[in-house]
Order: sequence, then structure tokens, then C-alpha cells
Amino acid sequence: MKIKYLAAAFTLFMGMIMAYFWLETAGDGQAVLDMVYYNKELKNISRAADEGMERTDLETEYDCSLLFLTDRDYKSRLNEAVASGNVILDYEKDGVIAGKIIWYGENRLQNRWKQQMRKISMAVCAAVLIGGWILLAIVFFCFIRPFSTLKAFAAEIAKGNLDFPLPMEKGNFFGAFTESFDIMREELRRARENEYLANVSKKELVAELSHDIKTPVSAIKAVCEVLEIKEKNADTLEKLGIIAAKADTIDHLAGNMFHATLEELEVLKVEPKEERSTLIPDMFKELKYYGDIRLENEIGECLVWMDKLRMEQVINNIVNNSFKYAKTPVTVRFKDEKEGIGITIKDKGKGVPEEELPLITEKFFRGSNAAGESGSGLGMYLVKSFIEQMYGTVECFFDEGFGVTLYLKKV
Repeated sequence: MKIKYLAAAFTLFMGMIMAYFWLETAGDGQAVLDMVYYNKELKNISRAADEGMERTDLETEYDCSLLFLTDRDYKSRLNEAVASGNVILDYEKDGVIAGKIIWYGENRLQNRWKQQMRKISMAVCAAVLIGGWILLAIVFFCFIRPFSTLKAFAAEIAKGNLDFPLPMEKGNFFGAFTESFDIMREELRRARENEYLANVSKKELVAELSHDIKTPVSAIKAVCEVLEIKEKNADTLEKLGIIAAKADTIDHLAGNMFHATLEELEVLKVEPKEERSTLIPDMFKELKYYGDIRLENEIGECLVWMDKLRMEQVINNIVNNSFKYAKTPVTVRFKDEKEGIGITIKDKGKGVPEEELPLITEKFFRGSNAAGESGSGLGMYLVKSFIEQMYGTVECFFDEGFGVTLYLKKV
């Protein structure tokens, strides 16, 4: 339970107790009266009478009733007072009993007693309430707040924020416990740094090897081209063709590995510049060798933020995927909007399941429709990475075929 709810419940409980005492002392219940008080009042009345105070003034001042032996209704009033259980004391004058003094019902003593009880009960309840608040505050600051801080610390660690320090306060009962958590954070941070450096080293090694592989492969391809020109034997030419094809495959795989590694090492930089939007249709026309690419409308002429080389790679990756997996014609539609240009590329294939659409741009993810086809799962990932670095967005959808909408921002 949170401390604020506990404090509210405690305050409500004490308020109910205080209200109970207030109502109880304000009721008509019979009070335990102090005879010392009445004897004191009796002396005050006798002294005032000796000083000449009138009977009616005495009764008003001391909230009582004087009953003299000479009164006609002396006996009847006395019997009535006795029957009612009122307080009755003898009134003496010159050492002789001259009558009775009667205090009826709710008199000043009862009122004073109730007022005193109210004050005492309120003071006790207030003291308990303040003491309870102080105790709750001590519990909160000494026990609950340190654990709340640990909870926030653990949440940051779970997010991977290992630079988030764990504050340690003087007088914390869990100081050693807190310090252990902070030591754990420091060790995790060092382990992550070491892991990062090791991964960078491995990626650099892979990048260097893949780059070095391309050099001898290029030499093999060049030799094959020269031999194909000079060679006349059909059987030899066929074998040279096989060698050249395998060299192309190795070159392609090494290129994929090289690009993927460089991208992870943040070497594949995107440098968007102000470019004419009319360059984009030409990029599609250059890919006609893939198959039928239909431009449904003309693009609006404007300046957009674009890295021309990376945009060519983006379009090539999308179109290549469509012809590889859908094997249908590809349609392209341009949409001129206020803030940018929309480019929708769509095929007529079966596409990917709806639940896979959010994952299609993740690194190394390949849809369930990619079975039996070669690929590394980096094409759409690079599309998203390049477009976002050009201040644009990418949206994948399915509408009677798989589609991708690229959005380039106007200058």
C-alpha cells in the first residue's frame, strides 16, 4: 500500500474517533460530578448571601435553586428534587440550617466537565494524529523511499541505462545494500563497454576480410572475361561461364556482408541534399531489366531532401524484392503533398501475413513467403534506415499485393 493511502486512512480513522468523543461529551448522559466543586460553590453562595446578594441573583449567578424552610412549597420541591436525583446540599445561615441548595439537570459543572473532556479528548487525538504522521514520515523516509529509489534504479537498468547513478543518502538504513546495487551497475557498464569494443573489433575484422575477398574475386572475373574473348572451344567456354557465375555469387555475398558490417559500424553514411524530385522516375526506368515497372502518373516537380546514391539503393531493394518474391508487374504512384512527396511501390503478389508487416523492416527478418529464395534479410532494413536518415518515413502495407510507401520531405 502506498504511504499516502496509509496516511489518509489513519487521518480518517483519527477523525472518526475525534468526532465520536465530541458527540459523546455533547450528549445528555449523566456525568460523574465532583462534590468538591459543589462544596466550593456552597461556600461562595453563603459568602455572597452574607454580603447582601438577593436570592434571585444568587440563583442566576450560581445556576442553582435556593429552597428556604420558610417557603410554602419547601417539602414538595425538596421531594421532587430528591426524586429527580438532583444534587442537594444544606444551606446554613449563622450556623443554623436555613434551607437547601439544589442544582438541577445540566448545570455549570456538567457543562464545564464536558468542555474539559472535549479539550482533553481533542488534545489526545491530535497528539496521536501528529505522532502517527511523524511515525509514517519516519517509515517513509527511512524505509519506503529507499526502496522506491531502488525500484526506479532497477527500471533504468532494465532499459539499458547503465549511466544512471544510484544516490546514497547519509543515515540510510540500507546503505550497504544500495552500494552493492551501484557496484553491480558499474560492473555491468564495464562489461557492456568491453562487449561493445569486442563486437566492433569483430565487425572490423569481418569488414576487412569481406573487402579483401572482393579483390581476388575481381581478378578471377577479369581473367574469365579475357579467356572468354580468346577461347574458341565450346566446352572450355562453358566452364569459364560457370567460374564467372560462381565468382559473381561470391562477389555478391561478400558485398552483402561488407555492407551489413559497415552499416553496423555506422560507416554507411547518408548525406541528404537538395535534389530535384524529377530524378526519381529515372531511377525506376533504369530497373526495367527486372521486369514490367509501370509509372501510373507523373511526379510533382519540387526540391526534396535526398541522397541520390542511397535513394537508388532504396528503390532497387524494393523493386528487387517484388520481382523476387511476387514475380508480378510493379506499379508506382506518386502523390504530391504539402510537406513532401509520397512514392507508393506495389506488386500483385501474396505479400506477407499482416502480423509480419511491423517486422518486415527489422534487421535480418525474412517473411514466411521468403522460403526457398536467397537473401539476407537486410534489404527492407536498409530501406528504412536510409529513408529515415533522409528525414523521410517508410510504411509497409498489404492491399491486393505487398506495397511500400516512401515519404520524402520537401525542402
